[in-house]
Amino acid sequence: MTATTLESTGVTETAKTPVDWSSAVLNGYLVIFFAYMFLPMIFMVIAAFNSAPTPSVIDWQGFTLDWFRALPQDQRFIDGLVHSFIIAVGVIVISIPLGLAGALLLTRLQSQATTFLYTVLVSPMLTPGIVLGATTLIFWRDAFGVEGGLFTATIAQSSFIASYCMLMFMARLQRQDIVLEEAALDLGASSFFVFRRITLPFLMPTILTASAIAFLQSIENYNTTFFAIGPSWTLVTEIGARMRFGISPVINVIGVLFVAITIIAATVYVMASRRKGRG
Repeated sequence: MTATTLESTGVTETAKTPVDWSSAVLNGYLVIFFAYMFLPMIFMVIAAFNSAPTPSVIDWQGFTLDWFRALPQDQRFIDGLVHSFIIAVGVIVISIPLGLAGALLLTRLQSQATTFLYTVLVSPMLTPGIVLGATTLIFWRDAFGVEGGLFTATIAQSSFIASYCMLMFMARLQRQDIVLEEAALDLGASSFFVFRRITLPFLMPTILTASAIAFLQSIENYNTTFFAIGPSWTLVTEIGARMRFGISPVINVIGVLFVAITIIAATVYVMASRRKGRG
């Protein structure tokens, strides 16, 4: 508000600006939110460079890179990382086709059974991971004699990750103009040709996104994997097993590497998207 000058007395009165409590509360909430999200990550990164034998930021004993050099020498961690990548690739190969098939069925099927099918297909997302892992292991062992390992872990993870992929495909298909497919069919195109030349290109961005989501969900999954993998292990289950004997700074190193890879991948993706938009 502007100052009002009283010419008769020469006194200037300035009205006080009211406090915007809504903005103050919102800014305070954002500070707390970002601190809650990123402070543990910052502490984890700092602890990875501390020479203390246990991860700590307060007990600083000097800067070191020894824990980064110790990681390649831990063969179980390396093997667990390889196993995690093998399972993640298998999950993508299984989940993307299953999710796409379910999405096409639910969006194209005009039936009263659609609601029931939708409930059935999303139910794995709501099922506890322990149940999915244990039942997958028991089923494949008793029915086909397949013992727990990377295969059963891949199947168990795919059972619920495919549901996430299906929801992503459904959201994309609901925005598609079905007239293009109908016109192609009226002109004599086969259903496979329509899918390959119209539907699949339209879904390609979602396929890439769903693949990335499936990969990340597989890499970080613990509950389902632990109960389905049998005597084998992944990086996450190995970390969980070692937590019972104390935390090693090598685990912080793994977190730092994953954070760095995520930031680099996100930066490359954004730069590529902007370059494509300009082109």
